[in-house]
Amino acid sequence: MQAYTTRIRALKHERRALLRLTDDPAIAQVRQLNQLRGVGIDSAWLYVMEFFAWRQFRNRRQVGGLAGLTDTHYQSGDLEHEQGISKAGNRWVRALAINTAWAWLRFQPRSQLARWYQKKFGKGNSRIRKIGIVALARKLLIAFWRYLDQGVLPEGAVMRG
Repeated sequence: MQAYTTRIRALKHERRALLRLTDDPAIAQVRQLNQLRGVGIDSAWLYVMEFFAWRQFRNRRQVGGLAGLTDTHYQSGDLEHEQGISKAGNRWVRALAINTAWAWLRFQPRSQLARWYQKKFGKGNSRIRKIGIVALARKLLIAFWRYLDQGVLPEGAVMRG
């Protein structure tokens, strides 16, 4: 167990050194994403290295689809219903996006996305709020993509002091 902890510390130290010394475009994206309040360095690293740095997304549907955060619609004759999210994409990014969505509500309460969530899902029971957090996670991923790709800051988002 101690060797495992030592290895994690060494990796975190190595990442911080890369952030200080490297001018790689992917590392620049990590720095950029880490500027947003509520997105930690490890989260920014995972988002960029696993998702944003080596893919060229053309639209928001591709972003949501690759994370497995799109709905699965079922239709057969007169029968039509939603079956939940697809879960076909990167499970690590999907789990991180959901955790980041909870953190976003805490650290970015005045942002447009947090206000949207509170208005639409905030008064519901725990099941409704959990469904809403997945929707917020998808919207956040899309907002992060726009921020990294086009420099468009999520509306109302606060940067680190």
